[in-house]
This record gives sequence, structure tokens and C-alpha cells, in this order.
Amino acid sequence: MKLGLINSAWLGSRIGTAEGIRRTKQIGFDAIDIFADPLETGPAERRLIRQTAADEGLPIVSVCCCALGIADFNNTVRRFHSERAKAHLDLVYELEARNLLLVLGEYIWQQEVIRPRDQWLWAVEEVRALGDHAGDLGLEIAIELEPFHQSIVNSLDRMVDFLAEVNHPAVRANLDISHLHLSRSAAEGISRLAGKIAHVHLSDCDGKVHGDLPPGRGVVDFPPYLAQLKDSGYDGVVSIELEYSPQPEMIVEWVTEAYRETDRLMQAAGIRG
Repeated sequence: MKLGLINSAWLGSRIGTAEGIRRTKQIGFDAIDIFADPLETGPAERRLIRQTAADEGLPIVSVCCCALGIADFNNTVRRFHSERAKAHLDLVYELEARNLLLVLGEYIWQQEVIRPRDQWLWAVEEVRALGDHAGDLGLEIAIELEPFHQSIVNSLDRMVDFLAEVNHPAVRANLDISHLHLSRSAAEGISRLAGKIAHVHLSDCDGKVHGDLPPGRGVVDFPPYLAQLKDSGYDGVVSIELEYSPQPEMIVEWVTEAYRETDRLMQAAGIRG
């Protein structure tokens, strides 16, 4: 597996887009994921991202998209989020990346006013249509498991069910190891997604709330999850997710620590290559 970094790690710091890509390579990462909204990222910024990554020999693997209204009860809202996600897929293609990391939304009003099944089916319908667009471009969609109580896909069980209902070859799973821990999803459950994992995120947490910490700063027991990923046949990229560093002035040290500790874990698991 390769070790990557989501470039949102640099948000809020003094390090801009191009320097962030260069620093990512200098620290030792094999690949990079891009957090950018195509509706506000102009052609000059897109070229800067693509050219800098190419100059550094750093493959772009994934583009991140939060489409929190894709299961909204309003047709117009769903349509907007679907079209925006399609624009993200076009950006994935333009950057010569592999997949769109797609974050779905949550059930509204505590699942009391709108039937949860209806929201689930709206998400299934919209994601299946996005799968057609991804497939036409030779890309994949990686659905992220979000551990929050009202998230539409918030556990391994729900991920298995969601992918089964979407039933599209271009729609697969993203597994974030800290999210698995927070959702109390046992590592052994990863085997149920063998052959259906498109991308992996890795970060630590305190076991109670979403953290995006460097490994070792929280309580996640990484080795069982990494072993199960290996046994599942996954051989893609593990991307570190770090956001909103508590010390932006120490961002390089923060990212370097995360790289060092994740590399150590992957080497110990025999999966870094």
C-alpha cells in the first residue's frame, strides 16, 4: 500500500496550495488527495495543483466532496448537490486522479418527520446516478463511513447495506480507521467489504469524538484494522487525514509526526510498499 496525505492538513496554516504539495513530497508521502471545490476553484488554481503535483512526482489519488444535501427532501436541493458532485468528478478526471471521496449527509429532524427509509433511498438513487457519471469517466466513488449518530452511512453494517442497494461497480467504500473505532465497528467486519474498498483514511482520536489526530495521540488500536485491510486484498492508498491543527505555526512538525507514526505502523504490518 502507498501512504498519502489529504492536502486539507495545511488549511489554516501559512502554507499555501503549491507549497503544501511540495512539503508533502519532501516529508516522504507517496501520494496526495485534494480538498477543493470545483465551483470556486478556477482554472489557474486547478493547473497549479496538477502541475505542481506532476513536477513533484506526487500522484493525485482522490478528490474530496461533502454532499450533505444529497438526501434532502427537496428535489431542488438534491439536484444541486448531485450536479455539484458531478463537477467534483469532472475535477477528479481533470487532475488524473482515481476516485471521488464522497461524504453523504445525515438524517434530519431526528428521523421523526421524514421517514428515514425515504432519505436512505434518495441517497441510493443519487449515488447510483453519480456512479454512472463516474463509470463514464473511468473513475470510482468512495463512500466515506461517518461515525456520527445521524449519519446515513455510520457503521460497517450500514456501509455493506448501502453498497448493496446502490449496486453499482463504480461505487465502493472508503474506510477511515478512526471512524471505524468511533462507530464501534470491529476490525473483523472489514472482510465483508473485500473487493469493495476504493480508499482508506487514517487518523487517531480520543475514542469519544472525531479527532483527526496523528497516530499515537489518541486511543485507536491500528494493527488489527491494518491486518484486516491486508487480508481483504486491499492494496491502494492509505491517506492521513489531519485537519485544524491546534498549533498552525507547528503544522510541518504535525504532518511530519503523522507521517512518521503511520509509516511505522504500516511497516510493522508489512503493508508499506
